[in-house]
Amino acid sequence: MGFQFDKAVRRGISFLFFSLISLFSFGQSKPSLEQLRQQIEAQLAKQPGRFAVAFKDLTTGQELLIHEREEFHAASTMKTPVMIEVYKQATQKRFSLSDSILIKNEFKSIVDGSPYSLKATDDSDTLIYTKVGTKLPLSAVMYDMIILSSNLATNLIIERVDAKKVMQTMREMGAKDMQVRRGVEDTKAFQQGLNNTTTAYDLMVLFEKIATGKAVSPEASQDMIRILLDQRFNSVIPAKLPKNVKVAHKTGSITSVRHDSGIVFLPDGRQYVLVLLSKEIKSDAAVIESLATVSGMIYQYFIQ
Repeated sequence: MGFQFDKAVRRGISFLFFSLISLFSFGQSKPSLEQLRQQIEAQLAKQPGRFAVAFKDLTTGQELLIHEREEFHAASTMKTPVMIEVYKQATQKRFSLSDSILIKNEFKSIVDGSPYSLKATDDSDTLIYTKVGTKLPLSAVMYDMIILSSNLATNLIIERVDAKKVMQTMREMGAKDMQVRRGVEDTKAFQQGLNNTTTAYDLMVLFEKIATGKAVSPEASQDMIRILLDQRFNSVIPAKLPKNVKVAHKTGSITSVRHDSGIVFLPDGRQYVLVLLSKEIKSDAAVIESLATVSGMIYQYFIQ
């Protein structure tokens, strides 16, 4: 009787032990993509505004898309397709990246050709305004356009490559909805609704092309990644990732808008593309924190 009792106790303990192991394992198991979507939507719902997310695992092709086709003001994310166009035209021998470009501060509105200028106080790069009247290498101006998000540099380059050609290249690359119509601070165009716009999906398409060496050429794609890795504004996608995780990305921000978009490189060689867009937001700081949290959630999902 005692033996049978001991055996039953052992069975009970064994069952309890394996039940706890199973419960612990279940708690640690990788969430489904749908569960991750729900967690992200719950996080973003804490803030007023409209949001879009596009994530793609470049190894498996797995995607998570939220409002990926919704139109957003592109803000400075449009500087990535402008950079792509620079490399395309350089490859076509229309110019060299080492060519000099005159630094000036007068541009023509796309509405009526009337002149307008930019203010250094409204730009994230003020140093370039001290160079007006001098010449700099095109490569240096493009570098400032990306890592410092220089508006003056952007306008100089758009004038050189032509916004219509940027649009044509975007269509050829599969970005069907993105609109790159003009330079920055063209007030007359803005008043008529002639803005640069994007979707999370289109930015995902472009960064996947860059990541896989299909933006212009493998060599051009690698050089673009080199520049994007030097990004100075790192409060969103990289903010909550480990230091050994590298992010080649381009941000964008104007009133009520905060974006980030790029490629995330893990130490083991795996990569994914992530695009986070927002509009109609009330608190910059709160939304930046929320978007950085979403980036961290996607990273944790990716590594599990």
